[in-house]
Amino acid sequence: QVQLVQSGGGLVQAGGSLRLSCAASGRTFSYAMGWFRQAPGKEREFVAHISRNSGRIYYADSVKGRFAISRDNAKSTVYLQMNSLKSEDTAVYYCAAVSTTAPITVPRPRADDYDYWGQGTQVTIAS
Repeated sequence: QVQLVQSGGGLVQAGGSLRLSCAASGRTFSYAMGWFRQAPGKEREFVAHISRNSGRIYYADSVKGRFAISRDNAKSTVYLQMNSLKSEDTAVYYCAAVSTTAPITVPRPRADDYDYWGQGTQVTIAS
């Protein structure tokens, strides 16, 4: 069992930056990780994915060049650095984990590829 606890988020002006963190506990940090987001009235959408050794990273086209996913396995934590934020980035952001032995849909992983989810954190961009 893996528990994911998110931190970060909040309210920022358009063009600003935020960093989200997701700390994993319960087992060795041997999972691939992803970030998803869900805006009101919309389906949960893929944002970014990182493999266990950071060798494979995928981004949604909408965030490519602005967001960066990274991880620190020594701290069992994954990060999402979000720059040049836009109003359309407003959503609840979720981190997710999947066993490294499980297949994921590439290059755009699906929410049902992942087994564990964080509690979600609100990100609001003021225009």
